[in-house]
Amino acid sequence: MPEPRLIPDEMAARFQDGPVLAKECKVVVADSVAHILRAVGEDLNREGLRETPARVARMYDEILAGYTVDPVALLNNALFDVDYREMVVVGDIDFWSMCEHHLLPIFGKADVGYIPRDKVVGLSKIPRVVDAFARRLQVQERMTRQIAELLWDLINPLGVGVVIRATHLCMSMRGAMKSNAHMRTAYLMGSFLSDPKTRDEFLNSIEGPSRLS
Repeated sequence: MPEPRLIPDEMAARFQDGPVLAKECKVVVADSVAHILRAVGEDLNREGLRETPARVARMYDEILAGYTVDPVALLNNALFDVDYREMVVVGDIDFWSMCEHHLLPIFGKADVGYIPRDKVVGLSKIPRVVDAFARRLQVQERMTRQIAELLWDLINPLGVGVVIRATHLCMSMRGAMKSNAHMRTAYLMGSFLSDPKTRDEFLNSIEGPSRLS
């Protein structure tokens, strides 16, 4: 038999459909959190924990909001014809994500560069694309590739490069417990991959010569 529901009916009745989780899903998430709290020996009626299951259930509407965003539509509304063939770099884009293996945060910065062929992207859209892919259950390698391939497919650039540096709490606070370790991933396409000078220009623009030497 399934275990009885631990959250009170009053809490379940307060949930509403959200952008990511429907009301019924929030009830399931909240009750699962309540079961975890009880399993580790906590008192579900303790003041600090009484509303924790509901808080966690509502939280996922925010931290997993990327599932509600269509990155293609996001960029298609912000492509402009401009005669410009030099490198464009948007750097130090802060992001938060969630490791799909442990459901713990990943956070860091993304650098995105491209060389236009005949279209440029509205400046604010590149950080929004990063967020669209970050605010999901992710692995960093896939996220890096997804951002690069989206730009490659939609704006047909001469080259594109994405570099992400991130801290993974699944390695910092558990497992290896290396709090200062970070992960760097890069995905290069077109001239960023085939032309060493273009690749070096991109990497120097985001790192600086002193950090590459």
